[in-house]
Amino acid sequence: MTLRSTATNLVKSTLLAASVVVATPAFAADLIGAGASFPFPVYAKWAEDYYKATGMAMNYQSIGSSGGVRQIRARTVDFGATDAPLKGAELEKDGLVQFPTVMGGVVPVVNLVGVKSGELKLTGEIVADIYLGKIVKWNDPRIAAPNPGLALPDAAITPVYRADGSGTTNVFTSYLGAVSKVWADGPGISTTIEWPVGQGGKGNEGVAALVKQTPNAIGYVEYAYAKQNGIAFAQMRNKAGKFVSPEAQTFQAAAVNADWTSTPGFGISLVDQAGDGVWPITAATFILVPKVADDSVKQAGVLKFFDWAFKNGDAAASSLDYVPLPEATKAMVHQEWRAHLSAAAQALAQ
Repeated sequence: MTLRSTATNLVKSTLLAASVVVATPAFAADLIGAGASFPFPVYAKWAEDYYKATGMAMNYQSIGSSGGVRQIRARTVDFGATDAPLKGAELEKDGLVQFPTVMGGVVPVVNLVGVKSGELKLTGEIVADIYLGKIVKWNDPRIAAPNPGLALPDAAITPVYRADGSGTTNVFTSYLGAVSKVWADGPGISTTIEWPVGQGGKGNEGVAALVKQTPNAIGYVEYAYAKQNGIAFAQMRNKAGKFVSPEAQTFQAAAVNADWTSTPGFGISLVDQAGDGVWPITAATFILVPKVADDSVKQAGVLKFFDWAFKNGDAAASSLDYVPLPEATKAMVHQEWRAHLSAAAQALAQ
Protein backbone atom coordinates (compact mmCIF):
# COMPACT_ATOMS: atom_id res chain seq x y z
CA MET A 1 0.00 0.00 0.00
CA THR A 2 1.49 3.33 -1.04
CA LEU A 3 1.49 6.62 0.80
CA ARG A 4 -0.69 8.16 -1.92
CA SER A 5 -3.30 5.40 -1.78
CA THR A 6 -3.72 5.94 1.95
CA ALA A 7 -3.53 9.72 1.88
CA THR A 8 -7.11 10.22 3.01
CA ASN A 9 -6.40 8.17 6.13
CA LEU A 10 -3.22 9.94 7.13
CA VAL A 11 -3.08 12.29 10.08
CA LYS A 12 -1.53 15.67 9.54
CA SER A 13 1.27 15.87 12.10
CA THR A 14 2.52 19.35 12.85
CA LEU A 15 5.25 20.44 15.23
CA LEU A 16 4.30 23.50 17.28
CA ALA A 17 6.64 25.54 19.47
CA ALA A 18 9.48 23.23 18.44
CA SER A 19 8.36 20.52 20.82
CA VAL A 20 4.66 19.63 20.73
CA VAL A 21 3.16 17.37 18.07
CA VAL A 22 -0.53 17.91 17.42
CA ALA A 23 -2.91 16.23 15.00
CA THR A 24 -5.92 17.41 13.05
CA PRO A 25 -8.67 15.15 11.67
CA ALA A 26 -7.78 12.96 8.71
CA PHE A 27 -7.94 14.61 5.30
CA ALA A 28 -6.71 14.33 1.73
CA ALA A 29 -3.49 16.31 1.53
CA ASP A 30 -2.89 18.69 -1.38
CA LEU A 31 0.78 17.60 -1.39
CA ILE A 32 2.40 14.46 -0.05
CA GLY A 33 6.11 14.11 0.72
CA ALA A 34 8.11 11.48 2.55
CA GLY A 35 11.63 10.71 3.64
CA ALA A 36 14.30 11.98 6.00
CA SER A 37 13.45 12.40 9.67
CA PHE A 38 16.32 14.92 10.06
CA PRO A 39 14.23 17.83 8.64
CA PHE A 40 10.81 16.68 9.90
CA PRO A 41 10.48 19.38 12.60
CA VAL A 42 11.09 22.23 10.16
CA TYR A 43 9.01 20.72 7.33
CA ALA A 44 6.12 20.21 9.75
CA LYS A 45 6.35 23.81 10.95
CA TRP A 46 6.56 25.12 7.40
CA ALA A 47 3.53 23.00 6.49
CA GLU A 48 1.55 24.45 9.38
CA ASP A 49 2.45 28.03 8.46
CA TYR A 50 1.89 27.43 4.74
CA TYR A 51 -1.58 26.05 5.42
CA LYS A 52 -2.45 29.15 7.44
CA ALA A 53 -1.13 31.42 4.69
CA THR A 54 -2.52 29.64 1.62
CA GLY A 55 -5.04 26.99 2.65
CA MET A 56 -2.87 24.38 0.90
CA ALA A 57 -2.07 21.29 2.98
CA MET A 58 1.23 19.40 2.86
CA ASN A 59 1.50 16.04 4.57
CA TYR A 60 5.11 15.01 5.23
CA GLN A 61 5.81 11.48 6.45
CA SER A 62 9.05 10.94 8.41
CA ILE A 63 10.02 7.48 7.14
CA GLY A 64 13.80 7.84 6.72
CA SER A 65 15.88 8.88 3.74
CA SER A 66 15.94 5.45 2.12
CA GLY A 67 12.16 5.30 2.26
CA GLY A 68 11.90 8.75 0.73
CA VAL A 69 14.16 7.77 -2.17
CA ARG A 70 12.16 4.58 -2.76
CA GLN A 71 8.84 6.44 -2.74
CA ILE A 72 9.91 9.14 -5.19
CA ARG A 73 11.48 6.55 -7.49
CA ALA A 74 8.12 4.75 -7.46
CA ARG A 75 6.34 8.10 -8.00
CA THR A 76 3.99 7.39 -5.08
CA VAL A 77 4.66 10.79 -3.46
CA ASP A 78 4.96 14.30 -4.83
CA PHE A 79 8.47 14.71 -3.44
CA GLY A 80 11.04 12.66 -1.60
CA ALA A 81 13.49 13.87 1.02
CA THR A 82 16.96 12.59 1.83
CA ASP A 83 19.96 13.59 3.92
CA ALA A 84 22.17 11.35 1.76
CA PRO A 85 22.22 13.21 -1.56
CA LEU A 86 22.01 11.10 -4.71
CA LYS A 87 24.95 11.15 -7.10
CA GLY A 88 24.65 12.76 -10.51
CA ALA A 89 24.42 9.39 -12.28
CA GLU A 90 21.60 8.29 -9.98
CA LEU A 91 19.68 11.52 -10.55
CA GLU A 92 20.02 11.10 -14.29
CA LYS A 93 19.00 7.42 -14.23
CA ASP A 94 15.96 8.09 -12.05
CA GLY A 95 14.94 11.30 -13.83
CA LEU A 96 15.12 13.38 -10.68
CA VAL A 97 16.10 16.92 -9.71
CA GLN A 98 17.68 17.42 -6.28
CA PHE A 99 18.04 20.59 -4.24
CA PRO A 100 18.90 21.52 -0.62
CA THR A 101 16.47 23.19 1.78
CA VAL A 102 18.20 23.81 5.13
CA MET A 103 21.33 22.81 7.01
CA GLY A 104 21.72 21.37 10.47
CA GLY A 105 23.90 19.22 12.64
CA VAL A 106 24.00 15.60 13.74
CA VAL A 107 24.95 15.40 17.41
CA PRO A 108 26.02 12.64 19.81
CA VAL A 109 23.54 12.44 22.70
CA VAL A 110 24.03 10.64 26.01
CA ASN A 111 22.06 9.52 29.04
CA LEU A 112 24.48 9.81 31.94
CA VAL A 113 23.37 10.66 35.47
CA GLY A 114 24.57 14.12 36.44
CA VAL A 115 25.98 14.98 33.00
CA LYS A 116 24.34 18.00 31.37
CA SER A 117 24.41 19.19 27.77
CA GLY A 118 27.86 20.29 26.68
CA GLU A 119 29.69 18.92 29.72
CA LEU A 120 30.97 15.74 28.09
CA LYS A 121 33.74 16.18 25.52
CA LEU A 122 34.31 13.57 22.82
CA THR A 123 36.47 13.14 19.75
CA GLY A 124 35.51 11.47 16.51
CA GLU A 125 38.01 8.70 17.16
CA ILE A 126 36.46 7.99 20.56
CA VAL A 127 32.93 7.89 19.12
CA ALA A 128 34.08 5.58 16.32
CA ASP A 129 35.69 3.19 18.80
CA ILE A 130 32.55 3.19 20.96
CA TYR A 131 30.49 2.10 17.96
CA LEU A 132 33.19 -0.39 16.97
CA GLY A 133 32.94 -1.98 20.42
CA LYS A 134 36.53 -1.07 21.32
CA ILE A 135 35.57 1.34 24.11
CA VAL A 136 32.95 -0.35 26.28
CA LYS A 137 32.83 1.60 29.56
CA TRP A 138 32.23 5.26 30.29
CA ASN A 139 35.22 5.53 32.64
CA ASP A 140 37.63 4.29 29.96
CA PRO A 141 40.85 6.34 30.18
CA ARG A 142 40.40 7.60 26.62
CA ILE A 143 37.04 9.19 27.52
CA ALA A 144 38.35 10.43 30.87
CA ALA A 145 41.36 12.19 29.29
CA PRO A 146 39.45 15.12 27.68
CA ASN A 147 37.02 15.22 30.63
CA PRO A 148 39.06 15.95 33.80
CA GLY A 149 36.81 16.51 36.78
CA LEU A 150 33.72 15.01 35.14
CA ALA A 151 32.30 12.05 37.09
CA LEU A 152 32.09 9.22 34.58
CA PRO A 153 30.40 6.02 35.74
CA ASP A 154 31.98 2.57 35.81
CA ALA A 155 29.17 1.40 33.56
CA ALA A 156 28.83 -0.34 30.23
CA ILE A 157 28.09 1.93 27.26
CA THR A 158 24.95 1.17 25.24
CA PRO A 159 25.39 2.53 21.70
CA VAL A 160 22.13 3.35 19.92
CA TYR A 161 21.90 3.61 16.13
CA ARG A 162 19.32 4.03 13.37
CA ALA A 163 17.72 0.71 12.47
CA ASP A 164 16.13 2.10 9.29
CA GLY A 165 17.77 3.39 6.13
CA SER A 166 18.81 6.86 7.17
CA GLY A 167 20.48 9.93 5.74
CA THR A 168 21.36 10.87 9.32
CA THR A 169 23.31 7.60 9.48
CA ASN A 170 24.98 8.47 6.18
CA VAL A 171 26.10 11.82 7.61
CA PHE A 172 27.22 10.26 10.90
CA THR A 173 29.15 7.41 9.25
CA SER A 174 30.65 9.82 6.71
CA TYR A 175 32.11 11.70 9.66
CA LEU A 176 33.32 8.53 11.40
CA GLY A 177 34.93 7.41 8.15
CA ALA A 178 36.65 10.77 7.78
CA VAL A 179 38.26 10.58 11.23
CA SER A 180 38.81 6.82 11.59
CA LYS A 181 40.45 4.66 8.93
CA VAL A 182 39.36 1.57 10.85
CA TRP A 183 35.76 2.73 10.52
CA ALA A 184 36.16 3.61 6.83
CA ASP A 185 37.68 0.20 6.09
CA GLY A 186 35.24 -1.65 8.36
CA PRO A 187 31.55 -0.79 8.80
CA GLY A 188 31.93 1.92 6.18
CA ILE A 189 29.70 4.78 5.05
CA SER A 190 26.08 4.35 4.01
CA THR A 191 22.47 4.96 4.92
CA THR A 192 22.34 1.40 6.28
CA ILE A 193 25.29 -0.52 7.71
CA GLU A 194 25.99 -3.61 9.81
CA TRP A 195 26.58 -2.09 13.24
CA PRO A 196 29.21 -3.97 15.29
CA VAL A 197 27.45 -3.28 18.61
CA GLY A 198 24.41 -1.57 20.06
CA GLN A 199 20.65 -1.28 19.73
CA GLY A 200 18.59 0.16 16.89
CA GLY A 201 15.80 2.73 16.92
CA LYS A 202 13.61 3.80 14.01
CA GLY A 203 13.97 7.42 12.91
CA ASN A 204 15.56 10.29 14.80
CA GLU A 205 12.46 10.05 16.98
CA GLY A 206 13.17 6.41 17.86
CA VAL A 207 16.86 6.98 18.62
CA ALA A 208 16.04 9.98 20.81
CA ALA A 209 13.42 7.98 22.73
CA LEU A 210 15.70 4.95 23.16
CA VAL A 211 18.61 7.03 24.45
CA LYS A 212 16.31 8.88 26.82
CA GLN A 213 14.98 5.66 28.35
CA THR A 214 18.29 3.74 28.45
CA PRO A 215 20.77 4.62 31.23
CA ASN A 216 24.38 5.01 30.01
CA ALA A 217 23.34 5.11 26.35
CA ILE A 218 24.88 7.12 23.53
CA GLY A 219 23.19 7.85 20.21
CA TYR A 220 23.19 10.30 17.32
CA VAL A 221 20.30 12.50 16.24
CA GLU A 222 19.61 15.75 14.44
CA TYR A 223 20.17 18.61 16.89
CA ALA A 224 16.51 19.67 17.05
CA TYR A 225 15.56 16.23 18.40
CA ALA A 226 18.18 16.47 21.15
CA LYS A 227 17.02 19.92 22.15
CA GLN A 228 13.29 19.21 21.96
CA ASN A 229 13.61 15.96 23.91
CA GLY A 230 15.88 17.41 26.58
CA ILE A 231 18.70 14.93 25.94
CA ALA A 232 22.25 15.89 26.85
CA PHE A 233 24.52 16.40 23.86
CA ALA A 234 28.31 16.18 23.83
CA GLN A 235 30.86 18.71 22.66
CA MET A 236 32.98 17.43 19.77
CA ARG A 237 36.59 18.14 18.87
CA ASN A 238 36.73 19.52 15.34
CA LYS A 239 39.38 19.34 12.65
CA ALA A 240 41.12 22.40 14.13
CA GLY A 241 41.44 20.62 17.47
CA LYS A 242 38.81 22.79 19.20
CA PHE A 243 35.95 21.43 21.30
CA VAL A 244 32.71 23.05 20.13
CA SER A 245 29.03 22.76 20.92
CA PRO A 246 26.31 22.29 18.31
CA GLU A 247 24.47 25.52 17.50
CA ALA A 248 23.47 27.63 14.52
CA GLN A 249 26.79 29.49 14.42
CA THR A 250 28.91 26.31 14.37
CA PHE A 251 26.68 24.73 11.70
CA GLN A 252 26.92 27.89 9.60
CA ALA A 253 30.70 27.94 10.03
CA ALA A 254 30.88 24.53 8.38
CA ALA A 255 29.11 25.85 5.29
CA VAL A 256 30.81 29.21 4.96
CA ASN A 257 33.15 28.04 2.19
CA ALA A 258 30.81 25.48 0.64
CA ASP A 259 30.87 25.26 -3.15
CA TRP A 260 27.32 24.15 -3.92
CA THR A 261 28.01 23.91 -7.65
CA SER A 262 30.90 21.46 -7.31
CA THR A 263 28.62 18.41 -7.34
CA PRO A 264 25.51 17.65 -9.42
CA GLY A 265 22.32 18.16 -7.44
CA PHE A 266 24.12 20.32 -4.85
CA GLY A 267 25.23 17.08 -3.17
CA ILE A 268 28.20 18.40 -1.21
CA SER A 269 29.49 17.05 2.11
CA LEU A 270 29.92 19.43 5.04
CA VAL A 271 31.44 16.95 7.53
CA ASP A 272 34.87 17.50 9.09
CA GLN A 273 35.35 20.97 7.60
CA ALA A 274 38.28 23.19 8.61
CA GLY A 275 37.89 26.14 10.97
CA ASP A 276 38.05 26.86 14.70
CA GLY A 277 34.30 27.36 15.14
CA VAL A 278 33.07 24.49 12.95
CA TRP A 279 30.70 21.77 14.16
CA PRO A 280 32.25 18.69 12.53
CA ILE A 281 29.03 16.75 11.79
CA THR A 282 27.12 19.34 9.76
CA ALA A 283 24.93 18.50 6.78
CA ALA A 284 22.40 19.84 4.35
CA THR A 285 19.14 18.02 3.67
CA PHE A 286 17.69 17.58 0.19
CA ILE A 287 14.44 17.32 -1.78
CA LEU A 288 13.91 15.08 -4.82
CA VAL A 289 11.31 15.80 -7.51
CA PRO A 290 10.78 14.18 -10.93
CA LYS A 291 12.04 16.03 -13.99
CA VAL A 292 8.97 14.89 -15.89
CA ALA A 293 5.94 15.15 -13.66
CA ASP A 294 2.91 12.88 -13.94
CA ASP A 295 0.91 15.85 -12.65
CA SER A 296 2.30 19.29 -13.52
CA VAL A 297 -0.08 20.95 -11.06
CA LYS A 298 1.33 18.82 -8.23
CA GLN A 299 4.90 19.59 -9.30
CA ALA A 300 4.14 23.31 -9.37
CA GLY A 301 2.58 22.92 -5.93
CA VAL A 302 5.76 21.36 -4.54
CA LEU A 303 7.90 24.15 -5.97
CA LYS A 304 5.49 26.81 -4.70
CA PHE A 305 5.69 25.29 -1.22
CA PHE A 306 9.48 25.34 -1.08
CA ASP A 307 9.68 28.75 -2.75
CA TRP A 308 7.31 30.05 -0.06
CA ALA A 309 9.52 28.41 2.59
CA PHE A 310 12.65 30.01 1.14
CA LYS A 311 10.96 33.43 1.27
CA ASN A 312 9.05 33.10 4.55
CA GLY A 313 10.46 30.17 6.52
CA ASP A 314 13.92 31.26 7.65
CA ALA A 315 12.76 32.46 11.07
CA ALA A 316 10.92 29.21 11.73
CA ALA A 317 13.96 27.21 10.62
CA SER A 318 16.25 29.20 12.89
CA SER A 319 13.86 28.84 15.83
CA LEU A 320 14.13 25.07 15.41
CA ASP A 321 17.94 25.25 15.27
CA TYR A 322 18.36 24.71 11.54
CA VAL A 323 20.49 26.99 9.39
CA PRO A 324 18.64 28.57 6.44
CA LEU A 325 20.31 28.46 3.06
CA PRO A 326 22.23 31.57 2.00
CA GLU A 327 20.26 33.77 -0.40
CA ALA A 328 22.77 33.07 -3.15
CA THR A 329 22.18 29.34 -2.75
CA LYS A 330 18.42 29.81 -2.91
CA ALA A 331 18.93 31.71 -6.18
CA MET A 332 20.95 28.77 -7.52
CA VAL A 333 18.11 26.42 -6.58
CA HIS A 334 15.67 28.60 -8.52
CA GLN A 335 18.01 28.47 -11.51
CA GLU A 336 18.10 24.67 -11.26
CA TRP A 337 14.30 24.56 -11.26
CA ARG A 338 14.07 26.80 -14.32
CA ALA A 339 16.65 24.72 -16.17
CA HIS A 340 15.10 21.31 -15.54
CA LEU A 341 11.47 21.58 -14.37
CA SER A 342 8.67 22.65 -16.69
CA ALA A 343 6.50 23.70 -13.74
CA ALA A 344 9.10 26.20 -12.51
CA ALA A 345 7.74 29.09 -14.57
CA GLN A 346 4.27 28.58 -13.15
CA ALA A 347 5.56 28.12 -9.60
CA LEU A 348 7.80 31.19 -9.63
CA ALA A 349 5.34 33.52 -11.38
CA GLN A 350 4.20 35.06 -8.10
